[in-house]
Amino acid sequence: MQVLEIPLPRPVPFILHESSSQFDWKGSGSLSLKTFRNGKTLYEAGRGHFAVNNENYLLLNEGQEYSLHIDSPTPVESFCIFFPPGYVEEIGRNLITSDLRLLDEPYSYSPSSKMEWVERTYAMDNRLGAALNHLRNFYSQDRLDSWAIAEQLHQLAVHMLDLHRNVQQEINELDMIRRSTREELYRRVYIGHEYISAYYDQPLTLEQTASAAQLSVNHFLRSYKKLFGTSPHRYLTECRLLAAKRLLLYSDRSVTTICYEVGFESLGSFSSLFTRRFHSSPSQLRAKR
Repeated sequence: MQVLEIPLPRPVPFILHESSSQFDWKGSGSLSLKTFRNGKTLYEAGRGHFAVNNENYLLLNEGQEYSLHIDSPTPVESFCIFFPPGYVEEIGRNLITSDLRLLDEPYSYSPSSKMEWVERTYAMDNRLGAALNHLRNFYSQDRLDSWAIAEQLHQLAVHMLDLHRNVQQEINELDMIRRSTREELYRRVYIGHEYISAYYDQPLTLEQTASAAQLSVNHFLRSYKKLFGTSPHRYLTECRLLAAKRLLLYSDRSVTTICYEVGFESLGSFSSLFTRRFHSSPSQLRAKR
């Protein structure tokens, strides 16, 4: 009589769905995706500083020490997914292994093949972000059974693997000879980029930002332009202008208050830059809302 081989149960991803206006935490965890709505959460992980809000999500590696801070006038909704060791790697193995071998070895898996991810924020407008939003919306409405959740988590892992390949392609496009040099420069420039994203409303200096990335000012400027196609200062200005636009549309703060709150030092400069960017002055946009 043939004995049916049944695999041992494997750990499944854990979903954390909470709301809080004040929260601080420090520790380490598994490979995870962090998303937040209705406010901003600040993370410190490794050498990086990350701001996570409605428009992006954060990916952190297994075992990474990190801290998070929420300080908001209204509750911030968190939706974070923690993957057990080997979960994403096993799905990746199935994607690249032939059907013949998978038929012969359906449950074979080597836990030593741990992937190393680039820790950074990613825009919600990619496929993984869309899948996260879809799962969060249905999960919060309690419209999914365990089977449906398992399938959607599997699809999230597939999108994560696609994202990883895209990042590796970006790294390969840098013109350093050694692979390790390209990877390290990519990570350091992104640390500087994330630093701007997290603290754009503070009186940042170029020297301070380059130091956060552990690069000289000249090396940071040159490498940032190569990777992003723009200068750090232009990106900083864009962050401040977009934040000002949101506040003009969705708050009752005065134009002057918003100008200084998002990090500009001059009301005249702010108005000029805002008008050029959005083809409407701050006062005109406020009136249109």
